[in-house]
Amino acid sequence: MTGAAVKKGSSGPSGVAEWISSACRFAADRNDFRRNLLVNLGLFAAGVWVARNLSDFDLMSPQPVA
Repeated sequence: MTGAAVKKGSSGPSGVAEWISSACRFAADRNDFRRNLLVNLGLFAAGVWVARNLSDFDLMSPQPVA
């Protein structure tokens, strides 16, 4: 990470907030093609994984009576 505010060994709420803000800056930079490609491929892969893993459930099938 870059910036003067980054401290060595920072942990706790400030570290988490810093990580979240850097992740949001990473995803929201519209001018970086490689970053956008990486984010979009990651979102696509996550969507494919969810679709493949949720396709095993048939919500319309009759449920067994216990």
